[in-house]
Amino acid sequence: MSSSPLYLHPVSQPVALFEQFIATQPQTIGLKEKIFSLSGDSFEIKLDSGAPLLKVNGAFFSLSGRKRVEDMHGNHLYDLRKEHMHLHTTYVMEDPDGNKICEVKSSYKLIGSKATATYTDPRDGRTVSLIMQGNWMDHLAKIVNEETGEPVASILRKRFTARHIFFGQDTYVVTVAPGVDISLIAGLCICFDEKNND
Repeated sequence: MSSSPLYLHPVSQPVALFEQFIATQPQTIGLKEKIFSLSGDSFEIKLDSGAPLLKVNGAFFSLSGRKRVEDMHGNHLYDLRKEHMHLHTTYVMEDPDGNKICEVKSSYKLIGSKATATYTDPRDGRTVSLIMQGNWMDHLAKIVNEETGEPVASILRKRFTARHIFFGQDTYVVTVAPGVDISLIAGLCICFDEKNND
């Protein structure tokens, strides 16, 4: 999975929903769509070392493309789903009780695309906005904390791999800055993939 990761400096304030997943050093993860998933929307998420990190399973016959995200112990972290009836494409993360914990809204730019992820920091109640910029049809995006201007992650979509050519399955290499929640960024990457496949 190694692919010369981009170095990201530690962030000045934590960017997290789940403290147990905050990176303590620059961390590279890989997201691969499962080729033989019955729902077609399941992912393997591993650390650069190859150690499994998260399980993402797509729901069968879901109009909203619901995905369940769990840690490797089977603890349900959140669900990801597309919300309909919006002018711009919108995805939400919901806790196991169905409460919205993060919203990702796309918007149009003259060149490329932009999406904003907004959540309430569970530690201090402040609203945090993360801006994802890149071209949805391209292979690279960056995620920046809107308040501080600090890069928190970068997403590289590997193109023209055998998985992509024969099965239409994408592979992503994601670099996460120290102080940033890896599980949150993994969810944003899945939104990037879903938007790319719309």
